[in-house]
Amino acid sequence: MEQQIAFAGGRSGTGPATWGQSAIWDVVRRLGDDAARYNVSGGLPLDPPLPMDRLAAIVRELLLRHDSLRTTLRWDGDRLEQDVHADGAVALHVRESEPADVTGTAYAFYHELQAIPFDAERQLPVRAGVVTAGGRAGYLILSLSHTASDGWGLRNLLADAAALAAGRPLAGEEPAQPLDEAAFQTSDKGRRRDAAARRSWLEKLAKGPASQFPARAGRPAAGTFPNAVLNSPALALSLDRVATGLEVNPGAVLLAAAAAAAARLGGAPDAVFQIVVNNRFLPGMAGAVNTIAQEGLLLLPGTAEDFPGLVRRTFGAALSAQRHAYYDKLALARDIAGLGSPGDHSCFVNDVRGLVPIAGYGQAPDEPLAAARERTTLTWPIEHAPRHNTTFALDAQDAPGSLELAMTADAAILPRADMQRFLFGIEDLIVTQAMRLTAV
Repeated sequence: MEQQIAFAGGRSGTGPATWGQSAIWDVVRRLGDDAARYNVSGGLPLDPPLPMDRLAAIVRELLLRHDSLRTTLRWDGDRLEQDVHADGAVALHVRESEPADVTGTAYAFYHELQAIPFDAERQLPVRAGVVTAGGRAGYLILSLSHTASDGWGLRNLLADAAALAAGRPLAGEEPAQPLDEAAFQTSDKGRRRDAAARRSWLEKLAKGPASQFPARAGRPAAGTFPNAVLNSPALALSLDRVATGLEVNPGAVLLAAAAAAAARLGGAPDAVFQIVVNNRFLPGMAGAVNTIAQEGLLLLPGTAEDFPGLVRRTFGAALSAQRHAYYDKLALARDIAGLGSPGDHSCFVNDVRGLVPIAGYGQAPDEPLAAARERTTLTWPIEHAPRHNTTFALDAQDAPGSLELAMTADAAILPRADMQRFLFGIEDLIVTQAMRLTAV
């Protein structure tokens, strides 16, 4: 069942699209029927359940607080523009459930809403879902086009929804809006930041390997790119333990393990990954709901050392990548094209743990690591159309009671057997290190 939530009285305006909006627009329009894969969605249990009119009021307040939810995009023949709408309506999809099965129904409903594509030119970039029991709202789901928000923005949006549902005031300063961000990006300061970031990228590409899988370079891309998912309760238990023991963040542990595993397969001594960076450092950005995250370029010279040492060095390399991850991506693409033979930047790592806040995800039961490791599974759920300039794309994501590594790769460079070795290699490095730390 579908209802409409109308809103009115919001801010409105037109201006250039932000760097993030332009970059995602460029990606999504090339994906065609596969574009829904880039949607960002999450859920919020409502305890106690709310009357439906109260839920509608919460969604309406979120729409008026965050301009990105009321923004459409259009190409004017010269550049991408954003139009912020003062009034309109969004769909609320309703799914009835038995009281005892609200959460299970929500998990399934979440995936259904996630799979519906958006039209960024003609449709507001948000839809809401609600699971009801006895006529009251027990679980809220918000699904957004990636042109409207990234994962960190979704987390901010759900935090606002939770505060409103609990009757608490919204925390923090008034969030910056996409038109504000675009104004900064077109300022002198914004242009200088863009130039510095693109310069850093080009310098790293010049230092990195021409190919991280040199024996297989130059092959025509496979007709389809397989997708493999390693579901590992042991990784969920191990990652924070290793990060705490080595005094780094968990992201550095994942990146180091991916770099070492890739080097074993490809033989290149250096690792170069595009890693997704939050970028919420300007005033008002911390609580913003917008697509602000972009890729930083991680260059890790030499991976043949003990794992703890590699993790610590990866932490520093990741900080360098994060400092230069805010830029005009379309301008960077032109810069790279001008190099003729740029270094390999076709490997992507995206750590989205914690960015899909669904109750129960990522919370592995405490058990011996050896026992948890016995429950690891590897599945091949889908094959994607070929992706431009992609050897592999690795996502680390929460799953119910587990951690998943989802990998899509060019099978001409990384056949399925190598994808399997890569994913199990990451798990082995991290879980083995956690066992060593536990034994000390």
